[in-house]
Amino acid sequence: MKIWVFLVLMGCFTLQTKAASFNCERAQTPTEKAVCEHRVINDADVKMATSYTILRKLVPIETRSMIQEEQIKWLQLRDQCQDHLNCLVDVYKMRQQKIDLHLNRIYKAQTF
Repeated sequence: MKIWVFLVLMGCFTLQTKAASFNCERAQTPTEKAVCEHRVINDADVKMATSYTILRKLVPIETRSMIQEEQIKWLQLRDQCQDHLNCLVDVYKMRQQKIDLHLNRIYKAQTF
């Protein structure tokens, strides 16, 4: 099993007690409320946030700002979905694929 897959899985088990990667009691936007209300989106949010956190720790410092900028742009795109579930599913899937691509490159380069 690849090390990053193991780390992601361990992070998911650790975060299962949370409702999302953020405090749902403070959810204000339609997007945040949809993430908290729908299990599929909620699970995708936790997985993506865990993968993102792992990725940020594995990349060199000079690459972190690029990863952060990607995440900010993605959050803006995600928020455009508002509470449309199909849109949210698609954008979470897209972001997870991008993060997985970065993690695979790191794994193949063995830069950890």
